[in-house]
Amino acid sequence: MPSSSSSSSAILFSAIAIFFFFSASAIALPPPRGFFINCGAEEEIISGEIKWITDDGFIASGNRSSISIPNLAPTLSNLRFFPEIAAKKNCFVLPCNSRSIYLVRTSYFYGGFDGGVSPPIFDQIVDGSIWSAVDTAEDFSLNLTSYFEVVVRASGRKMSVCLGRNGRTVGSPFISTLEVVELEDSMYNATDLDRHLLATVARHRFGHSGAITSYPEDPYHRNWAPFPGEAGAPTVESHADVTPADFWNLPPAAAFRRGITASRGKTIVLRWPPADLPPANYYIALYFQDNRTPSPYSWRVFDVSVNDAVFVPSVNASADGVMLFSGNWPLSGPTFLSLTPALDSPVGPVVNAGEVLRLVPRNPPTVSRDVIAMEELARSLSNIPSDWTGDPCLPPGTAWTGIECSQGKPSRVISLNLTSRGLTGTLPAGINNLTALTRIWLSGNQISGNIPDLSSLRQLVSLRLENNRLSGPIPSSMGSLKKIQEIFLQNNDLEGIIPKSLKDRNGINFQITPGNDKITVGS
Repeated sequence: MPSSSSSSSAILFSAIAIFFFFSASAIALPPPRGFFINCGAEEEIISGEIKWITDDGFIASGNRSSISIPNLAPTLSNLRFFPEIAAKKNCFVLPCNSRSIYLVRTSYFYGGFDGGVSPPIFDQIVDGSIWSAVDTAEDFSLNLTSYFEVVVRASGRKMSVCLGRNGRTVGSPFISTLEVVELEDSMYNATDLDRHLLATVARHRFGHSGAITSYPEDPYHRNWAPFPGEAGAPTVESHADVTPADFWNLPPAAAFRRGITASRGKTIVLRWPPADLPPANYYIALYFQDNRTPSPYSWRVFDVSVNDAVFVPSVNASADGVMLFSGNWPLSGPTFLSLTPALDSPVGPVVNAGEVLRLVPRNPPTVSRDVIAMEELARSLSNIPSDWTGDPCLPPGTAWTGIECSQGKPSRVISLNLTSRGLTGTLPAGINNLTALTRIWLSGNQISGNIPDLSSLRQLVSLRLENNRLSGPIPSSMGSLKKIQEIFLQNNDLEGIIPKSLKDRNGINFQITPGNDKITVGS
């Protein structure tokens, strides 16, 4: 068994004996905290007990489309797609609570909306980190919807969920629905969520068949899929409800109501998750409950192993319920869950539910002052590139159009080149906070207003603002930029005196004419 001090060790968490439960039919649950977005839709709809809103205000790029297929769920009859090849990513940006944990779920139903015969392949990105690729070809061939989930801790007051092009993208990335649900602080926190995302691989109720269990049985709108087990595997029904609040992950009571078992002395072996897993570390949570009427004799003892490695020995699954979990467990290929009963256990083992989530390395977010400054610049300018949303630098290779970033951790914005892009608007004061900038090239646009103070840009080597509509004086601070080698300001409407600090400076290629007829050289 792994050391109890290891981050990959499984931890036993037993529920306290409190027999107090409200069923969904006995009390009206509030809707999950978060957003349920019907992408591409033009009006809100109610589906089941969830209100689905439009994506207006969350994204500024992409086009709406609809799918005409009989009996298609209303949340799948619309989608948003992104045909612009030049945009490396397109992002939904949602308000959130900084440092809170969220479950993000995306769904994709292709339906041949673009007249193609195969859906495009593209990346999913959350807060600057690629969480998975989207390849829905197999589901499309079966007329099924593809779902993806990830657990993420918000690093700030906004969260971006983006679709990014990759080397295999042909056609237009698209999305049907986006759900972002706030979780409780205890949930899935055995993994360092500042360094990792948790991409859902499987979440099952064992011994069940039929429909997926979700809200309102699970107040956090997680999907618990049925997992009937091997043909002929005996199942049991629970005679007592557990209290979800006694478990860190707050599983729904419904997850415990049935389980897969075996007769006394027999071992349960399940191929679970059903699909082979890529080599990685995984978060594993398993849920057990003795199904019998609570009594001093209602207990089961067994060892739990994953791929022949002991996960936790001598688990005592009482009627109160037990949760086992590991925040960092290595898996690869086919995975088998084994429950081996103790020699003196009066009954065989039982397992009720389980979750597996893959640890995905997370990029440290771009330096916050750079993000804030770039967002201010995006608000101050018009006709900016459509991919100017989400993290300006991340993931690597998907920086905003015209932006170059450092490869350090965290990333910094080091170059801004939007020459002849048809930009209008003004340059905000916040550009002075981009202190790692070495180059600002904004020539050949229609930018107006004053040139802001640039005194903090001590790494700036090249400033090209020619052929715009800038007015006002030349900031005297320009002459104090020790690394500056060229300043191009010609063909604007600047006025006043050339600062002495700039006029007397040697080694600078300083261009002020033609244009700028109101500028005087001064003494």
